[in-house]
Amino acid sequence: MIVHQWVPSAHAGDAVGDQTLVLRTLLRALGHTSDIFAINIDPALEDEVRPWTSADARAADVTIFHFASPSEMSAAFGTLPRGRVLQYHNVTPAPFLAPFDQDLARLASRARAELGALAARTELAVAPSDYSRRELQALGFARTAVLPLIVDPARLRQAERVPALEWSLQDGLTNILFVGRIAPNKKIEDHIRLAEHYKRYVDTEYRFIFVGRTDAVPAYFEMIQGLISTYRMLPERFLFPGAVPETELAAYYRNAHAYVSLSEHEGFCVPLVEAMAMDVPVLAYAAAAVPETLGGEGVSFAPKDLEYAAELLGALIYDEPFRAGVIDGQRRRVRDFGRLAVEPALRQLLETVAS
Repeated sequence: MIVHQWVPSAHAGDAVGDQTLVLRTLLRALGHTSDIFAINIDPALEDEVRPWTSADARAADVTIFHFASPSEMSAAFGTLPRGRVLQYHNVTPAPFLAPFDQDLARLASRARAELGALAARTELAVAPSDYSRRELQALGFARTAVLPLIVDPARLRQAERVPALEWSLQDGLTNILFVGRIAPNKKIEDHIRLAEHYKRYVDTEYRFIFVGRTDAVPAYFEMIQGLISTYRMLPERFLFPGAVPETELAAYYRNAHAYVSLSEHEGFCVPLVEAMAMDVPVLAYAAAAVPETLGGEGVSFAPKDLEYAAELLGALIYDEPFRAGVIDGQRRRVRDFGRLAVEPALRQLLETVAS
């Protein structure tokens, strides 16, 4: 069978782009002919991804369209004669973006409308979590399913060392990590407020590290910087290294004492799985798909009581038996996102569409 993937933009290091590569490897291992086609292709992926204008792009028995943003691909996908599978990667709700960037809010609204318009032209719509699957169902998609994302722990575990960076992170401060875009739904401002409680009630020798793009919503990033100043906190205790190469990302995970997510909208959240795979104990606000991704492991809490969260964070870092138990549970959970666990769901997906 020919099973191709469409993705509007193929970016190296991006969760969607990474997933297309992993999925292609699995599809080929299952004996299918499979390629990835994109409108925009990072130079680093020019040998991996083919231009969407290629005639072969429309020649598949099954086409998996990765949807995360509006593009001309959406209309074209709806005209394919057969095998139309939509893989939903979630769209940040416009109300999160509107206070900081009206253009981005309008883009998010357009994406949601474009997604809904595909409901009648999609044979099967899949999402990485039941939380996102229910969203597809509410938009009118008749056939929906959950296809968990595949996360390869070896990618980070075996990454080359970055001695200078690791040395700088081993200066006696406690490293509290977050990975993801600096965007309003991630609620980075709550991390700053958490730091104030942590400093007051747990430990003053801390460092919060935010690895990810800072230019996604510039006005929001400026607000975060202003909040650090308002609280009169030491700016050097809040690192924003931006998007980093995989080797550096692995170094941040290796040297993290805890991983914190206070996000209020996640369709899956790959960094939670990466943190678990790297034996970093996770503390997360139980919102959207986060509890589903954690699967009862890590430490989650609700409502969002940041004073209580600071106490939990202190226990994760300093209570060794508690920390060890959390890490042990996380190791079990990570297996659910490996190739062997996801392969049966992919086989069933293809059988459903091909029948």
